[in-house]
Amino acid sequence: MNIPEHRKAIDKLDAKIVKLLNERTRHVLEIGAIKLKAGEEIYAPHRELTVLQRVCRLSKGPITDDSLRAIYREIMSSALSLQKTMRIAYLGPEATFTHQAAIRRFGSSLLYYSHKTITDVFNEVSKNRADYGVVPIENSTEGVVTHTLDMFVDSDLKIVSQIVLRVQHCLLSLGRKGQVRKLFAHPQALGQCRAWVQNNLPRVEIIETSSNARSAELSAKEKDSAAIAGQLAAEKYRLRVLEYDIQDNAANATRFLVLGRHCSPPTGHDRTSLMISLVDKVGALTKIESRPSKRKAWEYFFFIDCDGHVSDPKLAKAIAELELECSFVKVLGSYPNAE
Repeated sequence: MNIPEHRKAIDKLDAKIVKLLNERTRHVLEIGAIKLKAGEEIYAPHRELTVLQRVCRLSKGPITDDSLRAIYREIMSSALSLQKTMRIAYLGPEATFTHQAAIRRFGSSLLYYSHKTITDVFNEVSKNRADYGVVPIENSTEGVVTHTLDMFVDSDLKIVSQIVLRVQHCLLSLGRKGQVRKLFAHPQALGQCRAWVQNNLPRVEIIETSSNARSAELSAKEKDSAAIAGQLAAEKYRLRVLEYDIQDNAANATRFLVLGRHCSPPTGHDRTSLMISLVDKVGALTKIESRPSKRKAWEYFFFIDCDGHVSDPKLAKAIAELELECSFVKVLGSYPNAE
């Protein structure tokens, strides 16, 4: 086939794809109407996982699984936006990795609202001003986000999904690398790129900022400066990407949690997060991630992730046994363990 013939074939296929996409969306809208009538949640992480796994199995290439998932993410995002005005709260500002993680989970068709603190995100979802919230929970290099753990102590929200985002730090600037005299960086981002900065920008003045997006915003105002941030920030503040992947650990990733008001149904491949407090006695525990309860001196809450869904008989039995040994047990959520 020559080029005109290929293009003619593509035009015919596009017409079929558009027709099928609309037909698919009509079915989704019918399902959504039934759910709304029954008072059920529109967003279903367990169903989303099943769809993505199935379409990847159906594909014989040349489209990669990652590309196919991204395409279907937008298809599902469009359908969600037609069913209801869905609001997603996230730890801001705009163009941070949390914002990027939220878009990766929900697609670009929904409404996103940035918030200054993790507490604000929890409050927005708790007070029904947002349908879901997205907050960071841990980084493979810098460890846990303690503020998120602390919020679960008094919150009734549930973890309904997780997002594991590979963190790609970039060096952004208006000018050239040789012109950089000042580097804006969030302390955590700087910690993840410290060796690269020492080797490549040993004499620059380092100025700590409140977020990666703020770093990019400040650098956009000074030509002899640079920022450590992601590509989303580069696009928003119209900065050039001078260097990609400047993080010291190539496997650097951050795990984010999606907060909702109800647990997800089981998928057969789930994770459950728990919070417990032990009876104060010698030998009760060896070592695990803990946070002060802030209610009583020397009282600690411990956070545990385990495989399985809270409705699974074995896990339900284990939790019941924990309740006999602990002074406090709280299930934070069961959700698809897809990443």
